[in-house]
Amino acid sequence: MLRAQQCVWILYATFTLRSSVLLSAPLRLICHTQMKKDIELPKVEGVSMAIVHEPDEDGEMSWSAYLINARDVTLENVLVSSTGYGEIDGEHRATSEMRHFLETLGPKSWARIERIVEDVFVLSNQYWLSFYVDGRLYDKKYIFVAGSIDQEHFTELPLMKKRGVLIE
Repeated sequence: MLRAQQCVWILYATFTLRSSVLLSAPLRLICHTQMKKDIELPKVEGVSMAIVHEPDEDGEMSWSAYLINARDVTLENVLVSSTGYGEIDGEHRATSEMRHFLETLGPKSWARIERIVEDVFVLSNQYWLSFYVDGRLYDKKYIFVAGSIDQEHFTELPLMKKRGVLIE
């Protein structure tokens, strides 16, 4: 007999961006042993995050986070969750969590995810990416550690023909 702490309730929901409504939400009990074999997350390759210092729409220099798809396939239902966290003057600090959705990101392309301010560079900045390819879920966390977003860490960014801080 299974103990209660070995099982979790999982809410499955289907969400459509166009109508912004939940289409279905069945609740199901999944046990720990079932979860291990049922959820398979393949390794993410050919997808990276970059921070770029570039002119914005008004010509002012600003920092932006980009998602780069160097794969030969389209990424579908792309969700990027971003947050910053760490310590400033011995006190724990965290930014608000932002979520960004792209219906698709084509092969060999990139998309600007968000503009970021230099004030958060003293924190670790995390981008948690989830997407589908051919019906399979992919998931990866990219963390720009505190102090790593700096021009001394710039490298050539694939596809973009720009320089920036890159995590593959």
